[in-house]
Amino acid sequence: MSYRQDKIFSLPLLHLNQWQFDQQVADVFPDMITRSVPGYSIITSMIGKFSQYFVPSHTYIYDLGCSYGSVTSSIIKNLKATDCTLIAIDNSPAMIAHCKKNLQQVITYDNTIHIIEADICDVTIVNASMVVLNFTFQFLSLGKRQQILKSIYRGLKTGGVLILSEKFHFDDHEIQTLFFEMHHNFKLDNGYSRLEINQKRQIIERVLLTESIENHKKILFSIGFTHVELWFQYLNFGSLIALKY
Repeated sequence: MSYRQDKIFSLPLLHLNQWQFDQQVADVFPDMITRSVPGYSIITSMIGKFSQYFVPSHTYIYDLGCSYGSVTSSIIKNLKATDCTLIAIDNSPAMIAHCKKNLQQVITYDNTIHIIEADICDVTIVNASMVVLNFTFQFLSLGKRQQILKSIYRGLKTGGVLILSEKFHFDDHEIQTLFFEMHHNFKLDNGYSRLEINQKRQIIERVLLTESIENHKKILFSIGFTHVELWFQYLNFGSLIALKY
């Protein structure tokens, strides 16, 4: 499947509207996220590898905030267990439409796949061996974050895993400034103009609320996860693994 190049912010905009994962964003999302998020393809690929270690047969896998289905696709390609149920959820109709088309190319009949348009905060997690929040958590309000983590923890089986990928901020001002500037240059190197970078940042920073790695760990431990660690970091982006034992 071909996706268009992200040119959404290439021209000056008179009004910077609220950020939404609408049709315009969905149509260019694979290009947008790989050019904007350092290490995205590595994280997505490795999540599939993690499924080989944590997912037994007859269990559920949840991709919460699935966007166009890259994580679910990676899991399908790597999964060794059979008779599993994979549930991919997103609240954007446009993303769900792209996800369905994308996953048609990798669907097998060893497992059942459900692609659902819904608010992930309304989903009941059951019999889960693996739950993934891949750059989704950061768009939730602070009040909803513990609510959904508690729901995930309750629904995970003993031995289950949560993968939480996020953009982070750092309390150390020098480190925060360094990573901010390097991320800015990362996007420049990937072909974005300063105008595109600045306009998108002004919009997305209104809804994208970052936390520190330390605070993420603290919250996950407080929920009940027994082992929590950062398994990947590239500048101010990374991914945590949390185990329920």
